[in-house]
Amino acid sequence: MPLVTELYRSQLDRLPKSGNHIVAQYDAQSIVVYQAYRPAIGHFAAANGYFGGEFKFERMSWIKPNFLWMMYRSSWGTKEGQEVTLAIWLDRSAFEEILAAAVHSKFLPEIYTSESEWKTAVRRSPVRLQWDPDRHPSGTRLSRRAIQLGLRGKVLATYAKDWIVRIEDISDFVRQQRQNIASECINLVTPRETVYPVRDPNIAKKLGLSENTCW
Repeated sequence: MPLVTELYRSQLDRLPKSGNHIVAQYDAQSIVVYQAYRPAIGHFAAANGYFGGEFKFERMSWIKPNFLWMMYRSSWGTKEGQEVTLAIWLDRSAFEEILAAAVHSKFLPEIYTSESEWKTAVRRSPVRLQWDPDRHPSGTRLSRRAIQLGLRGKVLATYAKDWIVRIEDISDFVRQQRQNIASECINLVTPRETVYPVRDPNIAKKLGLSENTCW
């Protein structure tokens, strides 16, 4: 399945303007997430379809379903150590498992009954959850918030070797589109993304998703 793209401006009216939303490209079998690495790691992953070689399994690894938030974090592939941008097709049932295991990176009294409970959950969970301001292609903050998920331990090992359906090096695409940010992004092309539906109301509540993302 190739990465489906469209003019950036064509999706502006389709996406929520505010709230916590998982914005991504997905189908019935998989969801696309993004990561950026230095060439030794990124090229190995793209060539082999899994993470290995110089990849550090002892570190937490963050996946981002939102393309433009990945572009903000890597400065469109210009940050040192993030020159290779990978589009990773992740098994959708595995993504749902990751969401179910996720624990927020900070204490939220509306989610956890006490700070002690949250600290215990953080210590035990292999998945960290963080909401950050989504970004315009220029890097300007938006009112909508984007999700990123940190993986470690057994979940990271399983993700790296077993849950990945396909990996594509999209660094050339990123470099080409970086030139189209100017002139009000009229010619900017990005992956086509929509709001990802989390159907389990308990998981949606635990994640802190805004309304209309739980179907």
